[in-house]
Amino acid sequence: MWDELMVLAIVPGSVLRVGVADGRVETLVADAGPFPDGIVVESGTVYWTTMGTPTVDSAKGAGEAAHDFSRRNGGLHAMHLDGTGRRDVVRPGTITTGKQLTSDGAGFLYWCDREGCRVSRVRTDGSGLADLVVNPPGEISQECVGVAVDPVRGHLYWTQKGPAKGGKGRIFRAGLDLPAGESPERRTDIELLWSDLPEPIDLHLDGDWLYWTDRGAPPGGNTLNRATIPAAGAPGEPPRILASGFAEAIGLAVDHAAGIAYVSDLGGHIRAVSLPGGPSKGLGRHDVVSLTFPVTGIAGVSSH
Repeated sequence: MWDELMVLAIVPGSVLRVGVADGRVETLVADAGPFPDGIVVESGTVYWTTMGTPTVDSAKGAGEAAHDFSRRNGGLHAMHLDGTGRRDVVRPGTITTGKQLTSDGAGFLYWCDREGCRVSRVRTDGSGLADLVVNPPGEISQECVGVAVDPVRGHLYWTQKGPAKGGKGRIFRAGLDLPAGESPERRTDIELLWSDLPEPIDLHLDGDWLYWTDRGAPPGGNTLNRATIPAAGAPGEPPRILASGFAEAIGLAVDHAAGIAYVSDLGGHIRAVSLPGGPSKGLGRHDVVSLTFPVTGIAGVSSH
């Protein structure tokens, strides 16, 4: 079971440690780079993505709508759990807009590049950088956001959220490796599992269950969802909403041993949701902590 959560504060851009039991908050890194979004902890190392510095155009509206992240200045970074040894995993600017990040537990990191319209991977030492999926650029429907990997079955999952509150979100699956002789732009093994979702964001794979956050319009949006992994060639069954009422749900991490899903949102909340059939099912849902700034990616850490 997890003792702490590693949490990304998108503004001012920091890495936090949050106690699961008491909600204690400690700043591990005050300057994590511009707009950090995805985080994973692997073998005593913290890895995270940054979206990069946007161009701000107030004519497009206020807040998030005014931020254009299409410049290629995102990043992928690493440090030890105590905040030392900080480094860039890949050269700054290699990523357009770094979003959710995950690991296969065997030395590879996987992430979605939203405005880059792709899913990529690299070894933890920065070698072996490769694109696995590349969509045509320039359309919001092609932007990739959340990612999960299943190294046992050899599958890659990702979300394409579509327009804000648009009800056009999708979740896809493909092999972890490109089919022989194929390119990431034209691979033939991509399966569309779910479509017409409100706005799916981050993913988490736990056994035969796929979990995801959705920041779309209620009642289906601003929710935590889960569904069973479909068989090859079969569409996904309708998901079950496990919790709702989030304030722009983003980050997701599932503690299997505790039977708890942790969800972060742009309202600054980190909430614990007891999973059906798990050991903590009687605990329901509660706030771990409520902050005064928006938070994005989260990852669990255990001292055991």
